[in-house]
Parts: sequence; C-alpha cells; structure tokens
Amino acid sequence: MLHSLPPSLLQNFTSTSRSFYSTSTSQPEILPPKFSAKNTSKLYLADSTPASSNLSQKIDDSMSTSLPIENDLEFKSRSPTPTGSTPTTLKFRSLNQPVTAKVPAIRVRVLEVISDRQEYDEIRQVMTAEGHVIVKFDRGLLDADRVQVNLNNLIAVGEGNVALTRGNQVLRGQNFTYNLIQDSGDLTNGSGEIYLPTTQTDFAFSADDITASGVPSYPLSDRIRASQPLSGVSSPGGIQFYAGGKSGASNIPTPKSGGTVKRLRFVAKHIYFYPQGWTAYNVQITNDPFSPPELELRASQATLTHLAPLIDRIATQNQRIVLDQNTVLPIPIDHETIDRRPKQVNPTIVSIGYDANQRGGIYIQRGFKIVETDKINWSFTPQFFLQRAIQDSSDTDALYGFKTRLNTILGPKTTLTGSGELTSSDLTQIDSNLKASIRLHQLIGDTKPYTLNLEYSYRNLLYNGSLGYQTVQSNLGGVIISPSIPVGKKTGISLNYQASAQYINANTDRQDLIAAQGSSNTGRISLGRFQTSASLSRGFSLWKGKPLPSTQYEGLHYTPNPVVPYLNAFTSIVGTSSYYTSGDSQSTLTGNIGLIGQIGHFSRPFLDYTAFSLIYSQGLNAGLSPFLFDRSVDNRVLNLGITQQLYGPFRFGFQTAVNLDTGKQTSTDYVLEYSRRSYSIILRYNPILEFGGLSIRISDFNWTGGTDPFSDDSFKPVIGGVIHEGN
Repeated sequence: MLHSLPPSLLQNFTSTSRSFYSTSTSQPEILPPKFSAKNTSKLYLADSTPASSNLSQKIDDSMSTSLPIENDLEFKSRSPTPTGSTPTTLKFRSLNQPVTAKVPAIRVRVLEVISDRQEYDEIRQVMTAEGHVIVKFDRGLLDADRVQVNLNNLIAVGEGNVALTRGNQVLRGQNFTYNLIQDSGDLTNGSGEIYLPTTQTDFAFSADDITASGVPSYPLSDRIRASQPLSGVSSPGGIQFYAGGKSGASNIPTPKSGGTVKRLRFVAKHIYFYPQGWTAYNVQITNDPFSPPELELRASQATLTHLAPLIDRIATQNQRIVLDQNTVLPIPIDHETIDRRPKQVNPTIVSIGYDANQRGGIYIQRGFKIVETDKINWSFTPQFFLQRAIQDSSDTDALYGFKTRLNTILGPKTTLTGSGELTSSDLTQIDSNLKASIRLHQLIGDTKPYTLNLEYSYRNLLYNGSLGYQTVQSNLGGVIISPSIPVGKKTGISLNYQASAQYINANTDRQDLIAAQGSSNTGRISLGRFQTSASLSRGFSLWKGKPLPSTQYEGLHYTPNPVVPYLNAFTSIVGTSSYYTSGDSQSTLTGNIGLIGQIGHFSRPFLDYTAFSLIYSQGLNAGLSPFLFDRSVDNRVLNLGITQQLYGPFRFGFQTAVNLDTGKQTSTDYVLEYSRRSYSIILRYNPILEFGGLSIRISDFNWTGGTDPFSDDSFKPVIGGVIHEGN
C-alpha cells in the first residue's frame, strides 16, 4: 500500500504549479494519504489561480477572489473490491503560502469518476477506469468506455464512444483529452449538437451553480439521450435574408430580414477547444436535424473566438455551402462576426436591389456599422445605381446614393429611431432626392400598453391604390395607438383604435387651396389634420385538417413545419374620420369579408399544396380629403391570391388587388419559391409597384433524441467530375 506521496509526483506537480505563479518561497504541505474500503480516491489541489484561469468556483461575494481553489478528483468503482493500490487522499497547498498557514475558506470544484473497474499504476501515477465510465464535473457529464487520468500533469484521456454533455451542448467522438488545469482539450472524429445562445457559458468550463458542498447538478447521460429516436422536430423560426428593391412607399411592407438559428449539428475530424473558443478541422455544420442534410456549411478549418457574451468571431478556410448533397456554392467571405443580438442580417458582400421609381432599376449596396452598442445602433449604406450607369453614365451625380439608420434605446419603454436616404449626390436637387425621418416611440402602461409615436418626416413616399405613389413633403405630429381590446368575454371580437394630430405639407389638386397659399409652383399645400380611426374584427374557423407526422419524408418533406389544412373566414369593419384646417373633412366606413385557407400537406411530389385567399372590401365615403395621399377613391376592391405546388419543392403564386369600379389593378405580386425543410429561396416581382427581390430562409429547429450521422462512409459525393473522399 502507498504510505507517502511518490517523489516523482511531488516533483512533477511542483514544476507544473510554478508556471502559474511569479514567486515561490515555501514548500507545499504534504499530508499522508489515507485509505478506505470504499475504493474512493480524492486529489486535492489548493493554489492561487490567476485571473485567466477558468476553474469553476463557489464563493460568496464577500470572499476574496484570491482564496485558494480546491479540485476534488473522486474515483468510485462499481466493483466491491479495489484493483491495485489506489491512493485515497492527496492534498497540495499553494507554494507561496507558509507551511503552517491555515486556509479559512476555499473554492471547491468536484470531478467524480464512476466506472465498473478501476486500477492505479503507482509508478506512472495513472488512474485507469474501465467499463461504462462516467465523469461528472461542473455542469458536464462525460461518457466513455475507458478513462485514464495522469496525476502528474492532471490530463484526462477518454477512449471509445466518448460523449460530453455540458449544459445544452453535446459533443461525441472517438478520443477525448482534457487538461484539468488549463480547461482545454481536444476531440477526435467529433460530432455533436450545438445550442448557440449558451455556447460561451457551456464551453467556458466555469460553472456558477455548484452547491455549497461542491456537488454539481448533473445532466442526462448522452448514452440515454442518443439512443432515443428522433422526435418532436419543429421549427420556431429561423433567419431571413432579403436582397432586393423596395417600393419606396412606407405603407407597403418589405420582406423581413433578421432572426436567429440557435441549434446546429456538426461533424469534424479534429476539434481543439479552450476557454476563448475552439478550432475544428474538416468540419461540416448543418441546421437540419435529419441526414443526409439538405443544407451544409463545409470548411477545411474553422476557428471561433468569443468576443463578448453575444458576439463571436469565426474564421474559416476553403469554406462553401452544399445544397442537397450535390450543389456546391463557394463563399467568398472567410471571416465573420456572429452577433446573436436581434438585428437585420445579410451574408453577402453586397446586396442587389431593384427600384425603377427612384433609382433607375437595378442597384447594389453594402451596409456598414458606424456605432453598435447595446443601446445605440447606427448603420450607413452606400448605393450604386447599376442599371442607370449602364444606360447613361454621363451624369455621375445621379449614379450614387446612400441610406442611413439610427436606433437608440432611451429607456425600458422609450426608443428613438431615425433614417435618411439620398437618391442622388447632386446637392442642388436635394429637395427632391432627400428622405429623412425621426421618431420617438413610447409605450404607455404595463399590461397591454398603448403606443405613442412622435414623428417628423421629410419627403415620405406613400402608395394610395389607384392614385399611385404620393409624396408627403413634410409631416410633424403624433399618433397614439391602442392595443387589441377584446369586446366581451366570448364574442371573439377585437377592437383597435387610434388618434392623431399632424401638420402636413403634401400634394393636392385643389386649385383654390393652391391659390390661397400661393404655392402654384409646387402644387403642395400645408394643413393641419386631426384623425380618429377604429376597427372591429372577428375570425371564424370553418374547418381544420390534421397535419402529417413531423418526420423526414412526411410532414417535413418540403417545409420546416407540417402543413395544417384549414379554411377560415373573417370579417371586419373600419371607420375613419379626418378633419382639416381648411374646413374640409373626410369620413369613411369600410367593410371587409374574406376566406383564407390551404389544402394538401406539401409532402407528395405533385400538386399536394394549394393556398388561397379571397377578400372583398366595400367602402362608403362622406367628403373628400384635400390631399392626394390619403384621399379615399377605391371603394370596391377584390383581393385574390393563390399559391400552388408545381413539382417537388417548387411553388408558384400570385396575388392581385383590383378596383371593381374601374377594373384597374392596384397591385400584383408574382412569386416563385424553391422550398426545402431547412432552407428556401423566394423570387418576387411586382410590375405595378415596380420592384422585386430575393428572399432566403434558413430554418431553426428544435428536436429531442439522437440524430443520425451526416452520411454513410460508403457514400462519396461526385462534384464536377471529382470524387470527394472526405467532407
């Protein structure tokens, strides 16, 4: 049996410890080991760890951060009798403390190794655990067939079916090496699941939930988790990218950009991880829970570095996107900052847009962040009008423009936003090319708050149906908007209302008002407007079908969530009254009734999905607005839309609005979509509003249970006539 600490262990540990300190004035206190029939061993290390260390701590706020750290390494065998001569307790104290010093408090970290069999090599100072080995530490749990811990350098090596579960992260591999002192390690033939919102805390190996006794809370073993069949697949959202033009009218919505993908799967030949991040070689990353993945990011090397709690920087080599295992798209960007704060996103170097109304057609732009903090976000986007330059490049001032946007958080319920656009660099025409606005947004109340907007805008473009695009030259005022208020307990009717007061300068066709204000050269007049509006609405569910199961080739064949067939009806009534300082007034009462629904499941390859909408609007007018931008002229309008699956993931649709009194189309959208479970590509064009664009969706998924490998080793993709041996 072992009665004293081996000199080699003392010598090796002393040389290791000195690398952490600038001074060493005394020898460590050595306590003789003690033995127990429980075959449980503990290794205590007490030292003053520098600020760069990531050893987990349990310490009160009143305790000094310079207190010693104690690492408890416990071995517990399921065998009733020990194998070999195993040390029970070894204590080491800081080299810069007196031998007789008494430590009043310590920070404790427990690492527990449980296995079927254990043995200790006294000469090599190596503990070996075999047979369903489980290592518990901090919030982590490591499974392996065999684990060895070298007591000289405190390096643990796991072999065979290695799985590390830590927080929301799961890493699997063939071999796993972990340095207990430096909180770093590596994984061979790795794979796993990454939950991005908590990667920094889960992989920092610095837990804050250790109990007073130093015992951590343990997660579910990955062996059990991985053996569960994949189930509960659903998509809570994802990332939307939009590259294209806008109508320019502020009352016509643009496809959304932004969002997050929180959960990813990966495989890599080799992974090195450390407190500041990780580096992976021959890596594949996907958002798809099924295999083979529909969408992959592949790179020969990827390095992630933590910059801030929600900001990481990733650098890659030989990076490319692979769609459906056979389409390879190279990525020109080899480094990117991943910001998990909510914001608009665009992955390309430049984005392409189309705006025939103000920018002459196709243009390109690139956004830059001027200021980006938790409370202030200011962006600047230069633009080049490409189509205008090709057609006529003689007027260089007309080829360049920019837009800028400012978002400022002034308080929990108060924000300030500003925006500006210049569609020509010719400053002599700035009054017809500049657009700008500033708005103060204030929430009033706690539950179901009202919204107060105070705004000044210069040259705000609006679209008013049959009257087309109209410019509001300036607008100063405020509007208060109610939340949705239920009418009665069981009626299903909702009430919304708003009120505003504004001073407006805009176009008119009233010659008497133009003459009275002497603005015949501009065709604009300035008036005050007071407006109130209220609406009542109710929906009716007429029929609801059942979705297909959330499986790879059924409900999730072409969509991120199973399609639910349904048919709904709805009705609403909207009343608006406007009063102008010219003595004019306009009151409207508009009723809407419609059907909306979808049939099919979008799972079979032919004609398995049809979506439709049919809405009729009837309005009654009393009086007319002196302005053109808010004059009510479309009293009978029919909105019709349909989207149809053509073949496989391809869908085509259109939506149009028609004035039934004149037969004039006021808007028509054409949409072609390539829809997959994990991503989609949508082309949109509106010839009446003269704009179009490209939208890309990358889905986010939640799931439970284990996932299959990315692909069978026998499968080798052929791309461009070349057989790819590795991924």
